Amino acid sequence: MRKLNVLLLAAAFAVSSIASAGTNPKKTENVLAKEIKTLLKKPSFKIKKELTAYVTLTLNDANEFVVISVDSNSEELENFIKHRLNYKKVGAQLYGDTKFFKVPVRLVKE
Repeated sequence: MRKLNVLLLAAAFAVSSIASAGTNPKKTENVLAKEIKTLLKKPSFKIKKELTAYVTLTLNDANEFVVISVDSNSEELENFIKHRLNYKKVGAQLYGDTKFFKVPVRLVKE
């Protein structure tokens, strides 16, 4: 009987830890992606061909984007992304440890 109680207690801990770990990180990432899309609309330069970049960024304590790096072949695109995103206020709240996001960015000719 004692072994059964210990087994049930262990199962209860396992189920409760799985249930409590069910935060929703995708929701925050989707909100951040939408905010980035909004901030990068209507570039200040003419797009001749498709431009791509990988942007690594994080959120600081003031809920602002901090651009860590922009990996692109176009220096003009790098400067545009840094100017539009760096230290811009974000509506999404990020809880817990600092997270770094690597976001693909693609600008196409309209």
